[in-house]
Amino acid sequence: MPSRDPIQRFGDIVTNIGRIERFTTGMQLQGFAANEQTELAVKYSLLIISEAAVKLGDVAVALCPDISWREIRGLGNRLRHEYDRIDVVRIWLLLEQDLPPLKRACLAALRTLEANDPQE
Repeated sequence: MPSRDPIQRFGDIVTNIGRIERFTTGMQLQGFAANEQTELAVKYSLLIISEAAVKLGDVAVALCPDISWREIRGLGNRLRHEYDRIDVVRIWLLLEQDLPPLKRACLAALRTLEANDPQE
C-alpha cells in the first residue's frame, strides 16, 4: 500500500543515501569489497531505499519520471532473496552512478511537496 506521507518516504531515501555516502567516504571498490561492515551497512540502506520506493507508489513516478523506480523497487527483492548472488562490483557501480541522480531527484521532489504542503 502506498504511503500517505510521501515527504517522509522521499526523506527516507535521501537520509539513506547520505548514510551510504558517509559509510563509503574515501573508499574505492577494493576497500569497499574488503570491508564487510560497510558492505552490509550499505546493503541495509539500499533495502530501506527500495522499501521507501515501494511505499511511494505512483507518486515517485509522477514527481521523478526520469528515475528507474522499477529497478529500485526490485533491488530490495534481490537483496532479500538473491543475497548469495549479489555482485559487490554491481553494488559499487550503483553507488557511483545511480545514487547521485536519485538523490537530486528526491531532493527536488521534496522541495515540490514541501512547497505544496498545506500544513506548512
